[in-house]
Amino acid sequence: MHQVVTALKRAVVVAGLGLMSAQLWAQQLPSELQQVWKNTRLSDQSLSLVIKEVDGPMLVQFNSTAPRNPASVMKMVTTWAGLSALGPEHVWRTTVYTQANAKVDDQGTLQGPLYIKASGDPMFSVPDLWNLLRDVRMRGIKNLSQVVIDREIFGQVAVDTYAFDGAGDRPYNASPDAMMVGFGASRLVFQPDAKNKKWLAFVDPPIPGVRLENQVQWSDQRCPGSPVVGTRIQSAPGGVTIQASGTAAGSCGEFSVYRLTMGQQAFFNGIFKMIWKELGGTLAHDISAGAVPRNAQALVWHDSRSLADQIRVINKQSNNVMATLLLLTLGNQLQGDGVTVAGSENAVIQTLRSQGINTGGWRIANGSGLAREARVTANGMAQMLDVIWQSNYMPEFISSLAISGVDGTVRRRWRDEGIQGRAHLKTGTLRDSRALAGYVLGQSGKRYIMVSLVNGEGTAAVRPFNDAVVKWLAEQ
Repeated sequence: MHQVVTALKRAVVVAGLGLMSAQLWAQQLPSELQQVWKNTRLSDQSLSLVIKEVDGPMLVQFNSTAPRNPASVMKMVTTWAGLSALGPEHVWRTTVYTQANAKVDDQGTLQGPLYIKASGDPMFSVPDLWNLLRDVRMRGIKNLSQVVIDREIFGQVAVDTYAFDGAGDRPYNASPDAMMVGFGASRLVFQPDAKNKKWLAFVDPPIPGVRLENQVQWSDQRCPGSPVVGTRIQSAPGGVTIQASGTAAGSCGEFSVYRLTMGQQAFFNGIFKMIWKELGGTLAHDISAGAVPRNAQALVWHDSRSLADQIRVINKQSNNVMATLLLLTLGNQLQGDGVTVAGSENAVIQTLRSQGINTGGWRIANGSGLAREARVTANGMAQMLDVIWQSNYMPEFISSLAISGVDGTVRRRWRDEGIQGRAHLKTGTLRDSRALAGYVLGQSGKRYIMVSLVNGEGTAAVRPFNDAVVKWLAEQ
């Protein structure tokens, strides 16, 4: 009986606290926003919200210490940690080596292997690889006996691309790799043949062994928007077959879709062989993994775009694999070669804590937000945004965020004359998770920080509320 009474008392206390919490929540919210929130029909306890002036007073603080999944808003954490620790001019150098004092004979044959030291460059592209290999050819090298790729800056970081949501051929699920090229994605190009009412299709880059079976049907209807094409990837000893299906309106014109057709290492190897052959080179043996000898001689190298440039792509376009590679790069800088995602997560936390940011309850996971276990708090995120505003690298970071009604993931939102261009934001979207964070410039000239994190069922309903918060702040 005593236990029953105690349980009832606890229930009353919890209910009372819940009522008090709801009342305090209603009191904090401006009247213009209270009804908008009620219209979402979401539970008050599903939301964490912080609104404050930059380096100024708190306006709204609700459930601010509850750890929540931030979806892609996590990229703000990774990009800030990387920017503050590595600096805006940090570059990734991918270097080609030969053995010490290696000779090239009159026929262009290189003595010993050609080594490539991977750097983990998040934006290393097919044209970058072409230019790098062209520089090798310009040194008189034509015939290679062996190519060795050194990926030892990272440990075991590859992931099963189908593990997160079963869509393993979609680029947002790309696995990180120290020698990633072109995000590891193939472009499927569909060209309209209006005369014969059919779609002509090809794969770019045209890696030998990759075949496209085009079963996309022609439609005469008015273009309803971006065509939706289904794909099925089948791997066999003889190569890879991509089966494309669906229906597309001819009036849509040429369009492309991107797919992961093979693992990162196989994709790199295929592109290397294709380019090397196009440049007139030969390769006697297959490409293998290994370490660059300590006494190896640097032959040519490629320096990436700066970190400041790369975080603009990560945040504005919400690129997952780039965010993870930046996370791993920070881990490598602080902990050395062979670092893993877990070690890099610790490096991010260490960096943020050294800046006085409260990371209690946080889980960085892979740094992209594409993880069910990822967690941050609204209070900690707001602290981080305040720290950023006072930092030397504030302009570089702010310029990486999507601009309301202008570009990135918010180019179609807040196009109103009074709001467009006034907010720099990062969005986050997962099943059962919606997030929005960043800065809003009010009409008064004051700048505000907002962090909105919602977890649970039906979280898509929070969008009108978040839109209203940004509009309200822009009008202050």
